[in-house]
Amino acid sequence: MFESVESVQRELAKLNYICDARIATVVFLAQRLEKPVLIEGPAGVGKTELAKAAAAATGSQLIRLQCYEGLDEAKALYEWEYSKQLLYTQILKERFSDVMRGAKTVREAAERVGEEDSVFFSENFLVPRPLMNAITADIPTLLLIDEVDKGDPEFEAFLLEVLSDFQVTVPEVGTIRATQRPLVFLTSNNSREMSDALKRRCLHLFIDFPNADLETRILEAKVPEAGKKLSADLVRMMQALRELDLKKTPSISETLDWARALLALNAVELDSDMVARTLNVILKYEGDVRKAEGELEKFLAKPADDRRTDAAAAASARAAAKGAPRQA
Repeated sequence: MFESVESVQRELAKLNYICDARIATVVFLAQRLEKPVLIEGPAGVGKTELAKAAAAATGSQLIRLQCYEGLDEAKALYEWEYSKQLLYTQILKERFSDVMRGAKTVREAAERVGEEDSVFFSENFLVPRPLMNAITADIPTLLLIDEVDKGDPEFEAFLLEVLSDFQVTVPEVGTIRATQRPLVFLTSNNSREMSDALKRRCLHLFIDFPNADLETRILEAKVPEAGKKLSADLVRMMQALRELDLKKTPSISETLDWARALLALNAVELDSDMVARTLNVILKYEGDVRKAEGELEKFLAKPADDRRTDAAAAASARAAAKGAPRQA
C-alpha cells in the first residue's frame, strides 16, 4: 500500500521507474479510491511499464489482458470446456442408468437427471481467462488491460459491467463476485477514441514524451553506464528529433535502445558518423531517417553555453599543462 504521493515516487524509483508528481498522484488515488486508471499517450512512453512497476511496488499479482481486434468475452473472461464435460458424461454413463432406473415416465426420468445438473454445470468446466482470474483472485492483484483501443467497441461495452461491479454472470453457474477489488490499469495508444462511458468510470492519465530533465533522469536510472556526456548528447538529440514532422516520433523506449546500442559500439559521445550509422535504431521508417539525416549538422551543433564550457575546459587544461595559473 502506498502511504502518500511521495511514497509512490520513492517506491517506483526503486524499481527504476522515474515519474513526476502528476503520475504518482493518479496512482495513489487509484489505490485509495479503488478506481481504474485509463492511461493514454504515444507508444513507448512507459504506460505498460507503469502498471508493471505499480504491481511490483505493491506486491500485487500482475494479470495482463492484451487487447486486439476480434477479442471477445469468451477469450477475455472464460471458456466452457465442452470436451471435458463430454468426457465426464461418457465416464458416468452407467451411473445415469442407475439414477433413471425405476422411473415410470419420461418426465420423471428427466427430473432425476436434472437433479444432477450441478455435477455437469459447475466451475469444474470453466477455463478462466485474465478477467475471470482477476475477479476470483484471493490475493492482491493488478489487472492490466493493455492497448484497450485495439479492441472492438463491443468489447469496450462489455468491460463497463466488469469495471463497474467487478462481477460476472455465467449462465451455467450464476454470478461470480470479486472477493477483493483488483487495481485496474487500462492503456491506450490513441488509435481510436475511448467512449465517454469508459472514461467516466476511470481516472484519466495522459503520459506524453518526457521533457529533457525527466528524460535525463530516466536514462541515468535505466542505463547508468552511459555516463553524463553521452546521456546529455542523447537527450539533446532526441528532444530535437521530436520537433520534426515524423511518421513515428521516437519515444523514451527508443532513447534507451539507442543508449544501449551506442554502448555496444563503444561510443562515448555523438558525432555525425555514429548518428548516421545508428539512426535506424530509433527511427522506424526510411522517410523519417532521410528527414533526420538532413538536419544532422544542426542537431549536432552544440549550444553556445556548451561551446563556452568546452573552450574554458580546454584552456584550463592547456594552462595546467604549462604550469601557468588558471584563469577564472
